[in-house]
Amino acid sequence: MQSTTDGLEQTNVQESPVKQATLFKRSVDVKQHYKKEGVLTAEVVSSHLTNLGRYGTGLQYVYDSLSLPRHNLRDVSILCNYVYLQKLELTYNKIKDLSCVSHMTLLTILDASHNEVCDFFGFQPPKNLKEVNFSHNCMTKMKDLSAHTSLCKLELDYNSFTEVSGLEQCCRLTHLSLAHNKISSVSSLDNLPLVKLCLRGNQLKKIEGLEGLKCLQFLDLSLNRITSLSGLQNLPLLGSINLENNLISEIQEAKHIHDLSLLRDLNLQGNPVQEQPDYRQSIIFLLQHLTRLDQEKVTTEDKVAAVNKYDPPMDVVAAMDYLSHLVYHLMQPQVLYESTLPNADSPYPMLVLTGPQGCGKRELAHRFCQEFSEYFGYGTCHTTREPYFGEEDETDYHFVSEEDFQNMIQMGKFVQTMQYGGHSYGLTRDAIEGVAREGLACCVHMELEGVMSLKNSYFEPRYILLIPMQVEEYMGHLRSRGLYTQDQMDTAVARLELYKSTNRHQPGFFDDVITCDDFEEAYQSLSQVVKGYLLLEDQGEGDLDNKASSDLNNAEEKPDTALSQSESGAKSLSGTTLDPSDPSYRNYLNKIQTELSPQKSPAELASIRRREQLVREAIVGKSPGAYSQLFKSSAQTATSSLLSQNQEPQTDVYEDSSSSDGSGASSVLSVPSSAGACSALVEPPDSSVQGHTLEPLKGQTPDPALPPGTEQLKTTKSPSSERPGSNMKPILSPIPTGRKTPAPQGPKSTA
Repeated sequence: MQSTTDGLEQTNVQESPVKQATLFKRSVDVKQHYKKEGVLTAEVVSSHLTNLGRYGTGLQYVYDSLSLPRHNLRDVSILCNYVYLQKLELTYNKIKDLSCVSHMTLLTILDASHNEVCDFFGFQPPKNLKEVNFSHNCMTKMKDLSAHTSLCKLELDYNSFTEVSGLEQCCRLTHLSLAHNKISSVSSLDNLPLVKLCLRGNQLKKIEGLEGLKCLQFLDLSLNRITSLSGLQNLPLLGSINLENNLISEIQEAKHIHDLSLLRDLNLQGNPVQEQPDYRQSIIFLLQHLTRLDQEKVTTEDKVAAVNKYDPPMDVVAAMDYLSHLVYHLMQPQVLYESTLPNADSPYPMLVLTGPQGCGKRELAHRFCQEFSEYFGYGTCHTTREPYFGEEDETDYHFVSEEDFQNMIQMGKFVQTMQYGGHSYGLTRDAIEGVAREGLACCVHMELEGVMSLKNSYFEPRYILLIPMQVEEYMGHLRSRGLYTQDQMDTAVARLELYKSTNRHQPGFFDDVITCDDFEEAYQSLSQVVKGYLLLEDQGEGDLDNKASSDLNNAEEKPDTALSQSESGAKSLSGTTLDPSDPSYRNYLNKIQTELSPQKSPAELASIRRREQLVREAIVGKSPGAYSQLFKSSAQTATSSLLSQNQEPQTDVYEDSSSSDGSGASSVLSVPSSAGACSALVEPPDSSVQGHTLEPLKGQTPDPALPPGTEQLKTTKSPSSERPGSNMKPILSPIPTGRKTPAPQGPKSTA
């Protein structure tokens, strides 16, 4: 053809212009003829060469890229002469033979998609060939490609392959696409460094043969017949899975890919599973690391809502439970409870013992309430489990059925509830009220979930954590009781870390922590801690009363000097006993803050000093407030007994009704730094501080020889009688400092 063309060009020079035009037209017709036949010509090749670069030794320039899309080509044999090509694109033609590629030793990219090629790699392998696209051809069988050692990307979409084979030695193959073929199973892919694999639109029914693809990151299995996600769990680097239009119907199938920590994109559109209720939240909960689901972004709010619905944290469960209890309670007739105190500064005192199962908190609570019966009463909780050996109904627990428990919830009976070990536990208002009516603080025990729930209520208990430190001894103790299964014991031991981490990561969550490896030592520690809360001294309360009585008797014999000495002695004793600077004084909250925050800012130090000063003034009676009025029962009892010995009329002393039943009714359990058990020895508040004048008893005049205020010691009314509402009977009696509230001698009027 080239010689013929040259002959035409030579005659054009010799012939006339008319002849030349005729010959030119003839040559064009010849070219059109060859073009219609689909034969590639040199002229067409030269007009489509691009990308000028160096060839061979680098001393020559050549065009190394050829793109001939949609030229209706059938014969490209002329390309055998173009050995310098590095990129060849022959898309959308009718080519069946690509043997010319065998001569292109420098070829790296070959795109022959949308042709009629039937022979799979029907050419000698160029040693640098990296990317091949044979999509939309007529190939039916894959051959061995072990000679193509440089092959990195292979696209074989829209052919007629029925199996995958011949790729075992392609050690650099990272991208393989076999979309829309007839493949029903996958094999021969083990240990390939594939990063992307597309098997879209085949006939796969299950995922198999992919276990060896440890580098796989993107997997497209859409438009198949897959019913399970089993087979993906061993692909640790998988980040994107497309399973659109398959037959996955169960949400639980997501468990197979739950441990794929790098999975970010999952597409399950067109699967029956989308018809499941709460499908999206369920998948987001099971796969919390997703950022896209069904081609929609997964937001932080979506993840939080999913977690709160299916596995909410303990504090969320507690908040939701308490909200339910509050709503149900408000639906009932409202009454005033014994545990409701006059103001927010005086909450009802409670002591909560918490710890893992079988740590001894129930036994400690019973013994503690027995030995401190003048201060505490045991609050009996409800549970739906069966009683253990030795447990008694209405003593250890109220054992009820699950139906009764739910009915009590709907009737607003509970303050807090919790689930543990498949059973329900709850503390009712009646259990607290039964103790409060006795004028005692309520002592209960519960698991950590119960503590979370109770912290949402208006109660402000002191929380004491009982934690075993010797795991082996704790396990042996559980085993020796013979009450728990192996699973229950394993769960209890595993929860030790939960309690420790809660105490470690939430400073101040527990007011005190006591090790309970030894029961007796744990009880002694508990007793000392609570005595510190109550500001109790080693000297008994009776000894203090006797000393005060003897001082008053001496004062009667020597009215001029003895009473003032007794008063000054009381001042010095109270200062020694309650001075915060004294090492024996135990302010636990300050100790916690000191341990957790050894270095404080100047503002924090100034705030602490101000609070310590206020506490110190409240203790010595110079600045009485709501806190200091809660602990006057000791002073009232002692003064009343002393006055009765002197035949003083009791109606003139502490006329407020809080003298016996009390109006402050809280304990130091609720107030960290308040005056308490030794308030009988505290100097009465100064009249200038109280804002009112102290009047002497009728018919008596102050002795001028006595210091100011001495005479008024027996006649001063309780400052609580001056606050609003003091003419009404308080709702809760104060916690007595040393003895239970005596039974009423006669009928009492109720507020």
